[in-house]
Amino acid sequence: MNAPLPPVRIRRKNTFNILREGQRLASFDEFPMLRPEVDPQLHASMNSVDQPFHLECEKDTVVAQMSGRSRIEFKDGPTRFFDAVPGDLVYVPGRAVHRIRTVEPGLVLRYKAKDSGGEAAIWLCEGCGEQLARHEWDNAAETPQEQYQTGCERFNSDASKRRCPSCGRDHDPIDLSPFRWQAISEKIVEGD
Repeated sequence: MNAPLPPVRIRRKNTFNILREGQRLASFDEFPMLRPEVDPQLHASMNSVDQPFHLECEKDTVVAQMSGRSRIEFKDGPTRFFDAVPGDLVYVPGRAVHRIRTVEPGLVLRYKAKDSGGEAAIWLCEGCGEQLARHEWDNAAETPQEQYQTGCERFNSDASKRRCPSCGRDHDPIDLSPFRWQAISEKIVEGD
């Protein structure tokens, strides 16, 4: 059984020690670290598990590995994965479907445009790569964290979404216990 997640005890500011602040984060929090008016915005997570879906961002992003190790997988394109170690920056073009897998727990940053547009969480078959489900939203209206939670709950609630239409493979529901997306979303909305 997983230990309960710590409460959200971080706030947005323009100067901070990212390694110290990172200790207050959890897996795929993607907490926006800088004041809301700053562009590009810096989102931070202290990942210990794999991202439970692929992500598609409308605009380009950059993933920075600060500690630990990750594998950033791409669904399409000439590069299918990048093994990130501390100090690596990985450019993710807009609309590139990708997923961060944790090889060794660590701090991961994502640079996104302040007005980042739409995003989508996408579940792909672990066997053949066929799309199982897709959940889209507009970041101007909703926080990504709230939509990560909503999308995963919808995926979990419908067994037909977890069965591959191509190869018939069944996928387990997502274990949501490592994530505190609802608490992060509430913290962002209340504005520190």
